Amino acid sequence: MQVLAGKTQNEIETLVTEALNTPPFRGRQVAQALYKRFVRDFEEMTDLPKDIRARLVEMFQLTPCRVMRTDSAPDGTTKYLLSLPDEEVMEAVFLPYAGRTSVCISSQVGCPMACSFCATGTEGLARNLTAGEIVDQVLCLQSLHPDRRISHVVLMGMGEPLLNLPEVLKAIRLLNEEVGISLRHITVSTVGVVPNIYKLAEEDMPITLAVSLHAPNDALRSELVPLNEKYPIERLMQACRDYVAKTRRRITFEYVLMAGVNDTEKEAHELGALLRREPLVSVNTIPYNTTDVASLYRRPSPEATRQFREIVASYGVVITQRQEKGHRIAAACGQLKRSALKPGSAMRPLPMFIASQNTPLESVSAV
Repeated sequence: MQVLAGKTQNEIETLVTEALNTPPFRGRQVAQALYKRFVRDFEEMTDLPKDIRARLVEMFQLTPCRVMRTDSAPDGTTKYLLSLPDEEVMEAVFLPYAGRTSVCISSQVGCPMACSFCATGTEGLARNLTAGEIVDQVLCLQSLHPDRRISHVVLMGMGEPLLNLPEVLKAIRLLNEEVGISLRHITVSTVGVVPNIYKLAEEDMPITLAVSLHAPNDALRSELVPLNEKYPIERLMQACRDYVAKTRRRITFEYVLMAGVNDTEKEAHELGALLRREPLVSVNTIPYNTTDVASLYRRPSPEATRQFREIVASYGVVITQRQEKGHRIAAACGQLKRSALKPGSAMRPLPMFIASQNTPLESVSAV
């Protein structure tokens, strides 16, 4: 059964017209109910005749995501565990701020990157998400919060977006063209998949690229982010320079601060020196969020965090600290994981592409 979420209005119009032998405007009604009114069930499309709704139920599935569980914080931050048609699960987070409403969504089920401080990476990769499954996270969360219009989308949830680039790009276009979210309000995160940074630059989209750096030197970064063995900092920085030159868009370097690991004066000076001559870059510091899988790491003290920012800023680098949300409900950066498994399932073992410099990273794909 075909899923309609993830298809353009024109594609839905054609599918419905051909399958039901109805006028094209009926397909447009379905698409607009899905993408503009955030309807989750054909039976809710009361502007369609009852017999057409019944036939739609028989022939199509409207959306792929279903809510299994929610966890909410006092500030309104809400984490959703979502199930998919194949019984896989993922997490997405609703983030209300003063003046805007964001959602943090996933691009893969699990993640193959194995960053040592990240809960998601400990579980390995199950599969890539489809464009429809990526977009439907936004549609689902919007339907549950009709009083807050989602204005910003960050692909910083489960997975490495640039390892699922074709589906991520399709999802971004759908969010922009069908849902109406500005490209300038969409952020894509990466731990540094260098070849696909170049591919993303060629798309000429005015989105924001966020690069998870977390260390200013190769020795430390390789401990925290194993991908650094394949694409060390100099190669990553050159890709970022070329991305900025091509797009004229600012890059944000994400930096999770871990007490006594990467938050000392030494790392602060190294980070400042690394970025001081780079155009259109900024640093976003994130105090480490506690997980149940990386107990070796601790959050830095507020004083250590402040001192780190001041040292980096002394090099003329723009540096800020992310407004924290969702820490207590395990919905913050690095905390998302598959909180439930389908019966008898297990995550696929971590792929071994990092061990071989000759293994193309692009070979990590859906199963």
